[in-house]
Amino acid sequence: MHRSIFLFICFGYLIACQSQQSTSDIEVGGPCEGCEAIHEYGSKALAPVDTLDGWNHTVPQLVISGTIYREDGINPAENVILYIYHTNRSGIYETRGDETGWARRHGVHRGWIKTGASGQYTFYTFRPGPYPGRDEPEHIHCTIKEPGKTAYWIDDILFEDDPLLTPEKIKNLQRRGGSGVTRPSVEDGILIIKRDIILGQNVQPYR
Repeated sequence: MHRSIFLFICFGYLIACQSQQSTSDIEVGGPCEGCEAIHEYGSKALAPVDTLDGWNHTVPQLVISGTIYREDGINPAENVILYIYHTNRSGIYETRGDETGWARRHGVHRGWIKTGASGQYTFYTFRPGPYPGRDEPEHIHCTIKEPGKTAYWIDDILFEDDPLLTPEKIKNLQRRGGSGVTRPSVEDGILIIKRDIILGQNVQPYR
């Protein structure tokens, strides 16, 4: 009797695994530590625009916008989630002590958008600081989740006017999703940057 129950449970487990595998996303982009954070928006209704913690009281304020394109680099991509996170002005991934999941490492300055038919997106945030005591340029981490594919990382958003962003560092960038190097401009005292993204560009494996 016990053996029959055990075999029944095992059979059910195998069927469940096969069912889950048949509907699972295609794996793309290779290893991606922390990409799971793209699913941590909870009950929040995602839209093409998001405002990160700190926008209202941290300077310089920063607006990031752009268009996410399909693999052809021409047609806009709909229903794509873009997750970003960055340090505070002191170069620290700031936490408040009650974080769960990847927020314990990524901090509170993070946000999510989901594209509409135009593929356009906007984040309201502030310019991050560089890591203390290191020569890493200021950067904003980016993760992409396309329908039917696993999440993958793309090049960080970087700032052309950052003295830590040397020509050598630019040369070594992988340009996943296209170049993440942006040229800040100022409008009404607010920094404006544009970063377009091409799905799958320089991302391996990608199918």
